[in-house]
Amino acid sequence: MKSKSKQVTYQEYLKISELLSLQRPLSNETDTPAHEEMLFIITHQVYELWFKQILHELDSVLELFGEETVNETHMGIIVSRFERIAEIQKLLIEQIRIIETMSPSDFLEFRDLLAPASGFQSVQFRLLEIKMGLEKENRILFEKRAYSSALNEDQRANLEIAENSLSLFDGVNRWLERMPFLDFEGFSFWGSYREAVNEDLKNQKILLDSKKLSQEEKLRMKKNYENTRNNFEAIMDETKHNELVETGQKNLSYKALQAALLIFLYRDQPVLFLPYRLLTGLIEMDENLTSWRYRHALMAHRMIGMKTGTGGSSGYSYLRATAERHKVFRDFTNLTTFFLPRSKLPVLPKEVQKKLGFYYSHTMDSK
Repeated sequence: MKSKSKQVTYQEYLKISELLSLQRPLSNETDTPAHEEMLFIITHQVYELWFKQILHELDSVLELFGEETVNETHMGIIVSRFERIAEIQKLLIEQIRIIETMSPSDFLEFRDLLAPASGFQSVQFRLLEIKMGLEKENRILFEKRAYSSALNEDQRANLEIAENSLSLFDGVNRWLERMPFLDFEGFSFWGSYREAVNEDLKNQKILLDSKKLSQEEKLRMKKNYENTRNNFEAIMDETKHNELVETGQKNLSYKALQAALLIFLYRDQPVLFLPYRLLTGLIEMDENLTSWRYRHALMAHRMIGMKTGTGGSSGYSYLRATAERHKVFRDFTNLTTFFLPRSKLPVLPKEVQKKLGFYYSHTMDSK
């Protein structure tokens, strides 16, 4: 790195003068300036700065997943960047507490000046959703209009580019499909897992029939058993699984689902530990984003009740609906449905364990 000829200062490096000149309350141009508007502006500008950092992290990860094969030495980098994103998300959730120090009456002093501006128009947040893997057809319509309807032509073009590019979900799905340990050294994970599931279901049925239960208890336990059996049958049948993917009820491919289960069930194997942290990182980011959406909805309810949002949305009702509907990595969260106790998992052959472990051998000539 070449040395600089001029010493940079803190003010110059961070562009402090420019940064602090960007808070311009609209109410200052009226007869009744609203003290709380400054807080509102700074809070949302800070959100946008953190969105920029999250996108910076996501883009670097997408570049790694965009390669023909993912270099396994990059797993640690990906996991650490997921952890950073998760920490930023926690900060974004906590930031809501700051804006809630403003009372609803204080907000009403300048709210009408904001229309038709709305957080719905945040291009960076839409980019974040798209790059994570939220698909257009899974979005809740904004007052029966496309989510991009409130944006200008250039903004819509940028979002369209992102929609046609690799998403994090697609990159992870593709990476999982290349998992080498599903059929390895004569060991078939899926075949062994199927046998373990059938044995577990058989034991559950025997236990159910042998217990002295009231009719009500028996019906309840039988229903639980049938639900468990149906859930397992749904993932064992590739055709059924693909039908669920076609109808949008699932997103992971059949092979990717198998690989994800292998990682979760045998996470203690050294080679699978970083992939396990990667998958749990996806779940945590999805949960944090859902928590942020829900807290945002509660804040909107607190501030404006059931009024229409400044951008024309249904406000609280719309925000609350997106919290559940706009999850991206729910398939990974739902995998716990198919977990077995460790004591009932198929035992990995020694050769497979050796490949999944860290072995070091050293021989010396004895003298």
